[in-house]
Amino acid sequence: MAFTARSEPTRTAILTEARRLLAEKGYEGTTIRAVAAAAGVDPSMVMRYYGNKEGLFGAAVDLDLHFPDAAGWPREELGIRLARHVVARWEGELSDELIRLLLRSATTNVAAAEQLRAVFGGQVLRFVQQVAGGDTPEVVRRASMLATQVIGVALCRYVLELPPVVAMDADTLVAMLAPVIQHYLTGDLTGDVRRNV
Repeated sequence: MAFTARSEPTRTAILTEARRLLAEKGYEGTTIRAVAAAAGVDPSMVMRYYGNKEGLFGAAVDLDLHFPDAAGWPREELGIRLARHVVARWEGELSDELIRLLLRSATTNVAAAEQLRAVFGGQVLRFVQQVAGGDTPEVVRRASMLATQVIGVALCRYVLELPPVVAMDADTLVAMLAPVIQHYLTGDLTGDVRRNV
């Protein structure tokens, strides 16, 4: 559906309230009627712009990881630079509520899990293709393993709130993440443990 500039304030209000309610009540507890009431519009307006609850959810958590252009990054600094970016996206100058909202929802909702797979499968894969080159099975493996690390740490820090992970300051978290990210981007992923002994 093509949107007009005139509809922008209404759509923004709907998405703002949808994000707030999803953060408070989760996917199951958020209804089209509740979002409409909070945004001060008729439920039919929500349906008009977003079709159904799944469409509204997809628009509300349309997450952009804002990966930087890594062209020119020294190969040996990929891990530390990406770790800094990831932590800044989670809780620094690039942060917003969308990552936490999507992580919380993905643990209990199929649509949210699919959205998370699409975000990481697309954006992470494109970033790894940029730094590792090509679209080979190895590059896909690197992107997948990078996603497990990024999602896993975010889940433990912001959703499960594991005390030792929550207690780390941002610099410590970056320092812990950087070598693992570096390995997934440039290290040996053959699975031959004898080569790592």
